This record gives sequence, C-alpha cells and structure tokens, in this order.
Amino acid sequence: MKIRLSLLILLTHSFVFGQYTDMLNSNRPGGSQGAFSVGTGVLQFESGMSFGNEKHSLRYTETGIFNWDYTIRYGFWKEALEISLMGDFQRNSISYTQGAIAPETLANFKNNTIGAKYLVYDPYIKQEQDGPNLYSWRQNNRFQWRDFIPAVSIYAGANFDFDNNPLLPYSEATISPRLMVATQNNWIGGFVFVTNIYADRFTTDFPTYGYTLTLTHATHEYFSIFVENQGFKSDFYADQIFRGGIAVLVNKDWHIDAAFSINAKDTPSLFYTRLGMSYRIDRHKKDEYLEEKGSDARKAKKEEEKQLKRAKKKQKKQQRKMKKQKKKGFLFDDSSEVIMQNLE
Repeated sequence: MKIRLSLLILLTHSFVFGQYTDMLNSNRPGGSQGAFSVGTGVLQFESGMSFGNEKHSLRYTETGIFNWDYTIRYGFWKEALEISLMGDFQRNSISYTQGAIAPETLANFKNNTIGAKYLVYDPYIKQEQDGPNLYSWRQNNRFQWRDFIPAVSIYAGANFDFDNNPLLPYSEATISPRLMVATQNNWIGGFVFVTNIYADRFTTDFPTYGYTLTLTHATHEYFSIFVENQGFKSDFYADQIFRGGIAVLVNKDWHIDAAFSINAKDTPSLFYTRLGMSYRIDRHKKDEYLEEKGSDARKAKKEEEKQLKRAKKKQKKQQRKMKKQKKKGFLFDDSSEVIMQNLE
C-alpha cells in the first residue's frame, strides 16, 4: 500500500509542472499540431521525406511526387509558448497518359510559415492539483466525463510565398495569415486525441479552410501508432486525406517514424509513403508551474499570501521569544552546554 501511495504522489508531482516532458514531444508522424509546446529552452527539429504518386482521371496525368517537410520549434519565455518555422519543398514529375505532350517537372516551396502557439487552457492542471484518489485504483483508471474537456491552444502565423511558384494558384509573391485552434485530450490507456481547425491564406483569392483529426495510441513506452483524417477546401483544391503510421522512440531526445497517406477520389487519386525523424536539443533548466487562470487562481494566490504573512509573523514572534530567553540565561548555545557538562 505504501509503494502504491508513493507512486501516485510521484506521478502527480511529475505532471503538475509545465509542458516540458522528460521524453521528446513531437507532432510527427501526423500532420496535426498538439496543444502543448516543447517547453522552455528546448530546440526541436522535425523533418521527413515523402514519396508518392498521383493520378488525375480528367487531366490524364500521372505525377511522381517527392516532398521534403521540415519544422523547427523552440520554447521560450513561458512553458505555454513556442515559436516555429514550418515548411515543405516539393517536386512534381508529370507525365501525360494521352496525346504527345512532353513530360514536365515542377519544383518549389509549397509553404514556409513562421508562427507562434500559446496554450490558453489546460484542464489537467486542476486535475493534478486535486491529486489522485488514494483509496480507489478503479476511480483513477476509468474513463470520466471530464476527460472530454481538452487542452486548448491558439496558433497564428504568416505564410511567405515566392513569386512565379508553379505549385500555387497565384504567381505573385505574397505574405498571408494562417490561424488555427488546436485541442488535445490525453485519455487513459495511452490514447491522445488531437483536433486542428484552421484558416489559411484567407487574405488571398484562394483561401483554404480545413480540419485535422489525429488519434494516437502508445502501445509501449517506446512505440506508438496513429490514424488521421484531414479535410480541406479551397477554390484551388479540396480533398479528404487519410493517414496512418508508427513512431519509435530511439532515446528520450530522438524518434523515427513511418507513415502513409491515401485519399478517396480520382481527381487526383494519391498514395504517399513518408519517412522521418524528430530530434531535440534539451536546455530546459526549470519547470514552470502553469497557474490556473480566473477567480479560482486569484483566490488561491490571496490565500497563499495570507499564509506567507502568518508564517512570517510566527517566525518573528519566535525570534523575539528566543532573545528574551537568552537575556534571562535560559538558552545556551552548543559551547555553553559543553562547559556546563564539564563543570558538573
């Protein structure tokens, strides 16, 4: 019983602080962003290569795809904040299945986005403050209604598009916004559910609106699998993409992953395979407690200040009492006690 109790207290303490985790926290191999940041002082690199094929039934084309995606994430100032650079470079090798049109190759950056993500609500703070039920293992390990309440973060970024880009529907260089709301549920049994709802390039003539749903399951401390659905729509291109894959944690700062993507239409149909990795440089020094916001937080802070004042008053009272005892000769230091023993 004592061992179980100690373990529960240890687990509670480890989650009460910040978003930093002892093991790498990556958005790969899926295409969504989790609600939590990498933690202050952590510089993280996430990158991968995709190889695939697209077939368009109306244009009579077959396209070989090579894509290199990259993400740099850095946590600073607060545990809830991270800045990032996300982008990908793509080369399309197009061949025509009808007619005498010569094959062509198109290559450029599909996007380069600089942005910031901030956690605005974390329900797990209050749960960990309340602590586990020390009298019921079943209560701590069953699904509860409060598990449906997710952590919520907001993301804002800017897309930097080059001119004469054959992969985009417009030819001029532009800077356009990207906004997103990301939610995350950490469920019992090693399940994590992430939702992204976003608006991209909505100041241009070809805005994109979409969502991404990702369910990840940690089957082992070093092994996880995921399934994902991404849907998006614009006047340039709309699709429903389904993904699945695995990730393996090599050590606490490095993981490798593999995934595949398919869709359910033929304008175009697509199939991609993707290999990648994530690596972090961990310079995290201090866990920062993410305080609960609102009236409860203000009440807790006032109560903490009152307790601190009472402790200071009690300490001063004890110091005055000790001074009075010294004057009366009732309090001896260590050397005085030794002299008195020798006299006896």
